[in-house]
Amino acid sequence: MSGYLLDTHVLLWWLDDPALLSQGARSAIVEPDNRVIVSIASVWEIAIKTTLGKLEVPEDLAEMIEDSGFELLSITYSHAWAVKELPLEHHKDPFDRLLVAQAKVEGLTLITRDENLKQYGIPIIEA
Repeated sequence: MSGYLLDTHVLLWWLDDPALLSQGARSAIVEPDNRVIVSIASVWEIAIKTTLGKLEVPEDLAEMIEDSGFELLSITYSHAWAVKELPLEHHKDPFDRLLVAQAKVEGLTLITRDENLKQYGIPIIEA
């Protein structure tokens, strides 16, 4: 069983229009033997961007995530502490850096379209 961590934009595209994702990303997400994981960091990012008026999401986001069969990944001390090991020159966005740290600590493949995240040497599926 493989584990896949969705970048925030991947989660939103999946919930809104899965056709926006690559065939490889869609295949990984729909494969019943795969664990598909959404970080609480993504929920936090969505909440902030919604508050700032940069994003609109349905109020039943939690239900949509659950109905999709995705697991939620809490932010642990190990995740937060692992961020300090990531070079700043690759990416400065704190949410993306936390997702990379979570992928490293948990041994997950990140599904993303963010090219800069490839520089961290974690397994990635191009979204």
